[in-house]
Amino acid sequence: MKTVPAFLALLALAACARAPTGTPLSPEQQACREEARRSPEYQEVMRRVNPMFEIRNDGVINDDLRAAEMTAWRRCLRERGLALPGGVEIIRGR
Repeated sequence: MKTVPAFLALLALAACARAPTGTPLSPEQQACREEARRSPEYQEVMRRVNPMFEIRNDGVINDDLRAAEMTAWRRCLRERGLALPGGVEIIRGR
């Protein structure tokens, strides 16, 4: 019977892990996010993705993708006259 409380605790933990974080994007921000993912900078990084499972470069690619997307997203927001999100410089891996 000890497995039932442990199972319920795991379910509660899984539910918390799926909870959305932060504030949802407005329709204009979402449009800029989609535009950023079509930007030349983002697409250039996507061309470097290695499809082979034996050789992984996910860490570097993910950092570069996040930086390219954020740069293009902020540019789109500025061009549309929307408020830029707060925060600090994009965190990159070492």
